[in-house]
This record gives sequence, structure tokens and C-alpha cells, in this order.
Amino acid sequence: MYTISCEAHFDAAHFLKGHGGKCANIHGHRWRVRAYIGAEELIPFGESRGMVMDFGDIKPRLKKIADSLDHKLIAEDGTLLPETAAALKREGFAAAVVPFRPTAENFAKYIYDELKADGIKPSKVRVYESEDAYAEYSE
Repeated sequence: MYTISCEAHFDAAHFLKGHGGKCANIHGHRWRVRAYIGAEELIPFGESRGMVMDFGDIKPRLKKIADSLDHKLIAEDGTLLPETAAALKREGFAAAVVPFRPTAENFAKYIYDELKADGIKPSKVRVYESEDAYAEYSE
């Protein structure tokens, strides 16, 4: 099995409403995202011969996903009061409302699904919320 991987980063804040620890408060991370693409065989012909996939096809797609979350407050749908969301918008702060609890585990699945929808089939996606803590998703 051959495996290639690409990495992207985004800086974002989040909170876990209802969590019993510190993560209930708004806090930030430098999220590191690594997508892995595997293949049993390399591409046999053409300009991509000898590759699993061209890195140039993966990097911009992964970067686009990371950029959509970069420098935002990421909140699970329904966890911000409407007046809080309105105040953030009035003040010019960027927020990304997602349909899942913004954990590293859920980000890994979300990014996996986004890449898959864009025609890239990752073998797994790993999301680091710190240098030594990550979550991974694979089918």
C-alpha cells in the first residue's frame, strides 16, 4: 500500500457547550489537519505516472477547507444565543456555525467528508488540536 499525505492549518476558537471542563469556555487552537491518501497501485501512465495522486490536486482542496474555518469562532448550531450571534456579526467578528460539536473527532470526519465530496478519497484524516493530541477518522 502506498500512502501520501498533505497538511493544512487553521487558527480558530471554539467551545463545547455543556462540557464539564475548561473546554466549555471559548478558547483557541492552531488546528493542524493531515489528509492521507492511499492506493494499492500507482498511476500507471500519463503525467501522473508513478504517483498515488498529484500533491497539486490535494493541497489546494485541503487548504480551501482549512481556510473556510480559519480565524473564526466555530460554534455548533444552536449553541449561541441569537443575540450573541447578532452582536458578533455587528462587531464584525467571523463565526462559522457547524452542524456538529466542534471537537477534533468531528472535524476529522467533516474534513474527510468534504474531501470525499470533492473527488478525493482519503484513507484517513487526522486533526491535531495541539502538538501532542489528535483525532483521526477513516472509513
